[in-house]
Amino acid sequence: MFDDRKMSKGCSAPGCRSILTVAVVVSLSLFFFFWTLPLTYCPPQLPQFNQLSDGQHEEKNNSIAEETVEKPVLLLWVWPENYRFDLSDCKTIYNIDGCHLTDDRALYSSSDAVLVFHKAIRWDLSTLPPSPRPSFQKWIWLNVESPTNTQKIPGIENLFNLTLSYREDADIPVRLRLTGNKTPNEDFKIPKKDKLVCWIVSNNAAHTGVGRRNAYYNELKKHVNIHLFGKAYGTFLDYKDYYPTIASCKFYLSFENSIHKDYITEKFNGPLSAGTVPVVLGPPRKNYERFAPGDAFIHVDDFPDAKSLAEYLMQLDRDEDAYRRYFNWRRHFSARPHLIVQNQEFVLAICTACDHVARHKEYQEAHDIYEWFFN
Repeated sequence: MFDDRKMSKGCSAPGCRSILTVAVVVSLSLFFFFWTLPLTYCPPQLPQFNQLSDGQHEEKNNSIAEETVEKPVLLLWVWPENYRFDLSDCKTIYNIDGCHLTDDRALYSSSDAVLVFHKAIRWDLSTLPPSPRPSFQKWIWLNVESPTNTQKIPGIENLFNLTLSYREDADIPVRLRLTGNKTPNEDFKIPKKDKLVCWIVSNNAAHTGVGRRNAYYNELKKHVNIHLFGKAYGTFLDYKDYYPTIASCKFYLSFENSIHKDYITEKFNGPLSAGTVPVVLGPPRKNYERFAPGDAFIHVDDFPDAKSLAEYLMQLDRDEDAYRRYFNWRRHFSARPHLIVQNQEFVLAICTACDHVARHKEYQEAHDIYEWFFN
């Protein structure tokens, strides 16, 4: 061991100081020599996982394979209104293929969700699925009628996990919506028109709440000619003629049978997709503007009376430029025709439910559906 005091005392001579200087120089030279050497040590690479090509089988303990996930089973407890369709329609029409759709009640105990059509529920509840339901299973309440046309069946208020309805605040809202165009569409052309105002009416039963729309129609027809079609007025319109007929009219009366929040049906989508201006009677304008641009339609509430509306329609008939402005939205949005064949009436609702159960696994309950739906 060195004695610092002796070393300090013995290095006071000039020769000793020279030795120290040489030592420092040598040390610095060695430091810079090794510092500038090329780096030969590399950290170990992370393990690489080979992707399996088409037709290649997974090798155990040699790769990470994607976990196979079974599709959830959605059981149709009954066919709504007994309108049966091909169970593959969800895939072929809407490209929805996330669930296994079935009407086989033998699969009830293993079904992830059961779709129950409200109008098929009897007052004694005997047409409901077996209760109590399996704890993992969801019951879906399907009702696309308005409150005016919905009967309150006692005892079902707290049986369901999910609501399926036209209402935007439903757990599963059902609606065919406009879609945005990434680039402006310059190809749309307004179809040739040979009629001013048209209306297709299939049901005119008083108990369905049609009083207001009938009163408005009876006043409007005094001031403008209206072409009537549909079973309610003795003129049956074939399915293949539905869209061509609407397209041939400058204006179409999209009058709902009853007035409720969000109750905006295919009567609105039909003219939008056919290239005709809808004249709407239903919830307030702001409600419609949640689903379509404000300049895509005419609302009866924008006019003090039916006569004023008729005068405006005839004015637009004479002013082609003003009429064309009701189609400016077509540059930025597209409207898709809805299904019109009777047995396909509930395809969109059922396929929407299929898509929902495939995407949402979380637990959920719907408490007091009547309090929500009617109020």
